Amino acid sequence: MIFYDVTKAGRGGPRSGLMRTSERVRIALGAAVTPVRWGEWDPRVMGESDWFLTAELFAPDERVGMNAFLAAQGARTAALYHDAIPMKLPHVTWPQSVARHPHYLKMLGQFGRVLANSEASRGELEHYWRWLGRENAPAVTALTLGADFDGQPRQAGPEPEERVSLLCVGIIEPRKNQLLLLEACERVWREGLDFRLHVAGRMNPHFGRATVAAIKAARRRGRAVVWHEAPDDAALRKLYRGASVAVFPTQAEGCGLPVVEALWQGVPCVCSDLPVLREHERGGGCVYVRSGEVDAWAEAVRAVVGQAELRRQLRAAAATRPLPTWADTARQVRAALGC
Repeated sequence: MIFYDVTKAGRGGPRSGLMRTSERVRIALGAAVTPVRWGEWDPRVMGESDWFLTAELFAPDERVGMNAFLAAQGARTAALYHDAIPMKLPHVTWPQSVARHPHYLKMLGQFGRVLANSEASRGELEHYWRWLGRENAPAVTALTLGADFDGQPRQAGPEPEERVSLLCVGIIEPRKNQLLLLEACERVWREGLDFRLHVAGRMNPHFGRATVAAIKAARRRGRAVVWHEAPDDAALRKLYRGASVAVFPTQAEGCGLPVVEALWQGVPCVCSDLPVLREHERGGGCVYVRSGEVDAWAEAVRAVVGQAELRRQLRAAAATRPLPTWADTARQVRAALGC
């Protein structure tokens, strides 16, 4: 039996990539899972062959008694690790996340197994533990996360016949670099190319206001840009179906889940040239652009907007390439846990 941590999952609020990952892994594991909430569950009910598995973020003051539980002899524990972005980019990350993350990474070292959401994340966590001088660190296994974001079958149709439409999915904040994307698009709009930009994601209340203001200013200038605030899965699916190309100018990711979710819908992607996003390169359907360079991004936008044959080739690759599902992820989790 896998006792699966859903302490934060039932609180409602925004559906972040972390929450989606936690939910989809739980569903894919099926009957082997018993959901539990820390503070409402007695770990002493675990048998010798049982596991405690969490995909959430936490710190000692948020999970009273967890350190003692992790130190207990015989308890089989595993955690899904996402990224170290709060420590890499603290100046543009939620203050609560910045304060929590060093404690979280140290607590991860007490688990029996750690499952990273990418090879890049696996490497960064192992590097951090070496930097700490951590001895007897747990084994870290890299997973491939599922592309079937809402559990629906893969659908890949032709490009919409209306004008070219770019789609950027992600929380509105500096890390996702929507401001750079807006500047790149502005340059191409000034050249007379006709296209629409859809930006989909909730606003980070600490750091996203400037980006939202820039979107509104672009609209006042007559630019075809639309902000879809916190769309649900049904709204996202509709946006993907209407998109010609998905664009991800992000500065940092743990996995880059929206990239494979776009590919699942048959939508090709223009992505920042980050090692973690390069993990999605095999199979095609993606164009990689130097991160943070507005000239390079303007060139990429100009190419995908202005070249129908390029979009056709990318779309064909996106529609036919192999992609992992959450069922595949669940099989990897079971293999890592030996159950």
